[in-house]
Amino acid sequence: MNLTTPLDLAQSLIRCASVTPEDAGALDVLAEALGRLGFVCHDIRFDTGGPEIRNLYARLGDRGPNFCFAGHTDVVPPGKGWTVEPFGGAVIGDKLFGRGAADMKGAIACFVAAVARRLDEGKPQGSISLLITGDEEGPAVDGTVKVLEWLKARGETIDSCVVGEPTNPRRLGEMMKIGRRGSLNCRLTVFGTQGHSAYPHLADNPIPRLLDILSRLTASPLDEGNDHFQATTLALTTVDVGNPATNVIPAEARAGFNIRFNDMHSGAALEGWIRQVVADAGGEVEIKVEVSGESFLTPPGALSQRLADAITAVTGLTPELSTTGGTSDARFIKNHCPVVEFGLVGQSMHKSDEHVAVADLEALTQIYHRLLASA
Repeated sequence: MNLTTPLDLAQSLIRCASVTPEDAGALDVLAEALGRLGFVCHDIRFDTGGPEIRNLYARLGDRGPNFCFAGHTDVVPPGKGWTVEPFGGAVIGDKLFGRGAADMKGAIACFVAAVARRLDEGKPQGSISLLITGDEEGPAVDGTVKVLEWLKARGETIDSCVVGEPTNPRRLGEMMKIGRRGSLNCRLTVFGTQGHSAYPHLADNPIPRLLDILSRLTASPLDEGNDHFQATTLALTTVDVGNPATNVIPAEARAGFNIRFNDMHSGAALEGWIRQVVADAGGEVEIKVEVSGESFLTPPGALSQRLADAITAVTGLTPELSTTGGTSDARFIKNHCPVVEFGLVGQSMHKSDEHVAVADLEALTQIYHRLLASA
């Protein structure tokens, strides 16, 4: 395997059916490649009662600054509708197909190739590291967040980080992420008293009260956004009664919603707002809130400028500095160092026939190489 070109390694990684929480040998493939380049590799696993999750931390060098590339080898299930083998890593025409090609085994291969090219030019002044987890597409409790704690306990620091998520909507070079919105999920259960629909005065129907609460929550926008973030959104995801009878007023009514929030809010503040709205509506209501990540922003600075310069030099495009999309493991890394995200085109991620352009693998390798050379 020629490590200075990304295609072979990308194919080898795709051929590992590493559907969360399975590793299927993906991190062994990566560790073998990195070992050839002189990296010291650590196979890190945490036993918290669930499925065993493998993580890899690899470092080349023992001096600062420590530039880290972060990502994940776990993938979502392939699902149906594929016209090629999901874990075949086939190249058809000018495209590489397979689950994880875009999200994000392709970017990992590009970074390894970029490091190999950088080493051909001489040893870097500082250190280069990779933090690769098998727990990004799953619960994300035994992956990046725990490896960062492991590093801190060892007294090891990361000075800057690029996460190789597929940030580009349609064309390589369009967009990098300098932050992400937070995500809050809430489930409401409104309680009433069951009764006959012909005698509603003898029952307490929870459905009108649930509808009233939802109307109050969605009556006005939470904000209008700011310079770096779009407006916070509240999306209803489910309204359930589960009542098969037409002549029965149910005893319970449930609803769920998701809030994607910018840095004008915190998860705790939004939970407080939800609880106050519910209290104002009255009645017996159970509220369950889960915040999977807070919003964060890495203000434009040296790291984002170096990356933008490399992108422009290779693609001719000036990337948008965006905070759109879902959550990523950058939400954990931002507590330790400046972090930005840039990878391949994400148009086919999580879809059947996931693919990337082979030419984009080479272009992304060149971008990462320029970024390393500018350190």
